Amino acid sequence: MEHPEIDLAPYIDQAVLQPTATPQVVQQACQAAIQYNFPAVCVYPSAVAIATEALHNKSPQVCTVIGFPTGATSSAAKCYEAQDAADNGATELDVVINLGWLKAGETDAVYQEVAQIVEATGQTVKTILETNCLTPNELQLAAEICMDAGAAYLKTSTGWFGGATIADVRRLRELTQGRVGIKASGGIRTPEQAIELILAGATRLGTSRGVELLTLREQGLKT
Repeated sequence: MEHPEIDLAPYIDQAVLQPTATPQVVQQACQAAIQYNFPAVCVYPSAVAIATEALHNKSPQVCTVIGFPTGATSSAAKCYEAQDAADNGATELDVVINLGWLKAGETDAVYQEVAQIVEATGQTVKTILETNCLTPNELQLAAEICMDAGAAYLKTSTGWFGGATIADVRRLRELTQGRVGIKASGGIRTPEQAIELILAGATRLGTSRGVELLTLREQGLKT
């Protein structure tokens, strides 16, 4: 399934989420994002200032992760982390929801946490649902809570507990009905897989292999 009309670059959030990533690695990812016109570079909060400087006056956005990867830090800690990241230049915040609260039926707490971060920062919030850890009913509940709380995107996964699946992206498309974006993330290793996720409804792709995917894609279209 080639679909030559689909350009992968506008979908890619270039992730730099290896714990060992150095400032140089972050800067290299930012340069690649500028070169290929990726929408965003996603880094740890400690690297936001580096990415902000590297992307100054450039189109790619600075994205960071909040409460990553478990979502189990306190709401106060998450809100501080989010505000600090925004103060340092992050304009997109990928926030891991508290899965324990969701599974315990503490829906108000999940809602308040997301809503507080949205309101306090005024930035684009993508809530990470960790779809592989949720039942179908929990996935629907999580999606509804996060949309109601003001999330701009629903993100499938951190990548630490399994990656994005076609089925989960399709389900999120059904649940969102175009109200918010869908970010598929985790385990995206081939252009074919990336295209399948886009066709299923993904509007962003979180991957550390952005340049590799584009290179393989170009090679595949030439053969």
